[in-house]
Amino acid sequence: MSKRTFKFTFGFSAVLVMLILVGGSCLPKPPVEGGGLNITLYGFSIMKESLEKAIYPGFIAKWKAEHGQDVHFTSSFAGSETVTNQILQGVPAEIAILSIDRDAERLKEKGFVTSDWHALPYKGIVNKTPFVILVKGANPKGIHDFPDLAKPGIKLIHPDPVSSGGAQWSILAMYGSELVKSEKQSGEQDTARALQTLQAIWKNVFVTPASAREARTTFELGNGDALVTYELEGLLMRESGKPMEIITPQATIFSEHPVVVIDRNVSVDKRAVVNAFVQYLWSDEAQQAFVKYHFYSVTNNALNEANLAFGHIAMPFTIDYFGGWERAYPEVIEQIFKNRVQNRK
Repeated sequence: MSKRTFKFTFGFSAVLVMLILVGGSCLPKPPVEGGGLNITLYGFSIMKESLEKAIYPGFIAKWKAEHGQDVHFTSSFAGSETVTNQILQGVPAEIAILSIDRDAERLKEKGFVTSDWHALPYKGIVNKTPFVILVKGANPKGIHDFPDLAKPGIKLIHPDPVSSGGAQWSILAMYGSELVKSEKQSGEQDTARALQTLQAIWKNVFVTPASAREARTTFELGNGDALVTYELEGLLMRESGKPMEIITPQATIFSEHPVVVIDRNVSVDKRAVVNAFVQYLWSDEAQQAFVKYHFYSVTNNALNEANLAFGHIAMPFTIDYFGGWERAYPEVIEQIFKNRVQNRK
């Protein structure tokens, strides 16, 4: 999906209405339920494999065994900002798994989410993953940490912060990495160093796909020298035999991903199964599935330690380092990135 696909201008909206009226829709269609229930879930782009290959089948079998009822799933995946905008435009999502907590807040502000996802286990966070750098082959450009992405001649692929939650995590990873390292070295955050590094890196960004998954596809097609993305994208590429190397920065952020129920869209007859599925995401079975597909578990660190593919991060940090999303978005994404980096490229 390009980022233009989901800017709902008047012209596009009119075309969409016409398509619906003639019986054709660009939205996913639920399967024939055959007496069962269908759950519609919208997720940010990298959730696809773990959900469709392991977690849906596990929950379907569990619900059938316990209730004798068939459950089906309809899914749609895109950048987290795009998913959120789709829901705000009226798609029939009943559950959303988002890249950033700020998107859940947007849904709450507009009345689509009325329940408190922070009251769920682990404050609504179902899994996490660190941000890394992917490079071609045997790393011919000698990239070993985020500042190396600022070298002259580097062509960097980076998802679009307008449509991708992963892109916003990436910005926080690069900027925060320099803050963490400088604080470790001198006892104080060097904000000037962090800003200069981010500005220099962004000058080398030559394409901004709409989501982390689209950015990965662009890289897989042979474009660019490097890609900043979720670690699991690199591990999935490695499993498929792609010629690339995963560079784990000295300091990097763990992205944490919330689940929310789109209360406005959940009917009374589906509330029990929707709530049950959400709770299932923290079960041992689901957390094992997440780790199998290279997310970190939030409930059981032993599962993470058993996944030998995970890289070693010397100085990991989380969104709490910035004071949470309520501060990170206005202070870093807007004031620093948008005003002092992106607009001055």
